Amino acid sequence: MSLVRRCSRTACGRPAVATLTYVYADSTAVLGPLATYAEPHCYDLCAEHAERLTAPRGWEVVRLALGSAAPPLPVDDLEALADAVREAARPAEGGWAEPAGSGGRRGHLRVLRGTDG
Repeated sequence: MSLVRRCSRTACGRPAVATLTYVYADSTAVLGPLATYAEPHCYDLCAEHAERLTAPRGWEVVRLALGSAAPPLPVDDLEALADAVREAARPAEGGWAEPAGSGGRRGHLRVLRGTDG
């Protein structure tokens, strides 16, 4: 099993450097830095295929900077964000109100632990 993710394009074995996601409701293709995890509805692309990417007529392509990560949030902002997520995750007074047909599916968010602490 290879630790390097490869380009999703057929017959391309180059290492992936970007992740492509489609937002069908907005007719938008979003190309950004390689995602932390491979997701089933996203496509990993090598540098060449990411550069040559085109979208169907009428669609917009949003290209996020591939080489740089977003600047880290100040600690106060991180704590406020964590508090907001915890508050949103608390069940309502009468318990969870799950949508019909959800089958109790859990969310797709993951917690990533930092290496410095």
